[in-house]
Amino acid sequence: MTKRTGEILALLDQEYGTEYICYLNYETPWQLLIATMLSAQCTDARVNLVTADLFRKYDTLEKFARADLKELEQDIKPTGFYHNKAKNIIACAKKLVEDYGGEVPNDLEALTSLAGVGRKTANVIRGNIFHEPSVVVDTHVKRISRRLGLTREEDPVKIEFDLMKKLPKDHWILWNIHIITFGRSICTARSPKCGECFLRGYCKEKKI
Repeated sequence: MTKRTGEILALLDQEYGTEYICYLNYETPWQLLIATMLSAQCTDARVNLVTADLFRKYDTLEKFARADLKELEQDIKPTGFYHNKAKNIIACAKKLVEDYGGEVPNDLEALTSLAGVGRKTANVIRGNIFHEPSVVVDTHVKRISRRLGLTREEDPVKIEFDLMKKLPKDHWILWNIHIITFGRSICTARSPKCGECFLRGYCKEKKI
């Protein structure tokens, strides 16, 4: 890790602490898996509103596996892309019940073999459920890692590997937690608040 990267991490730790926070509401590993699938192209706040009722209606993984596709589509419609999400959730739940005894696996390869589960979703599960050091690349991480000069890549998988090389393992999960907060409050996509930014000295794209 370079001195510059260490300084960025120290400022983030100072501002946001080092506690692991998950912004999606869940009680079981499979609930977090489904919530993360729903969060694609959707805000965590909206997903939490939907899952509050969803997880009461489908309170077991088996109920998701047996769900009626059209009914589930309506249940998750506010999250967007609901046709694909409903189809993937049912297929994913079936595989978990049939092949994994209803348990969510912690292996990256096993997780990404599930319908609708890519590396980002798999790493959310590995980091939050199994506490395996994992780098989660969402839109905030992609944008801000580039602005801070930690990667030049556009592809999320390449960004993930760049960050794994440049960040210490104890900050792999924290990077996503910190950068989501930072990206929502200060380093927004369209109108970043550069005048308020405590990392502006490290930014490659600062406006002032």
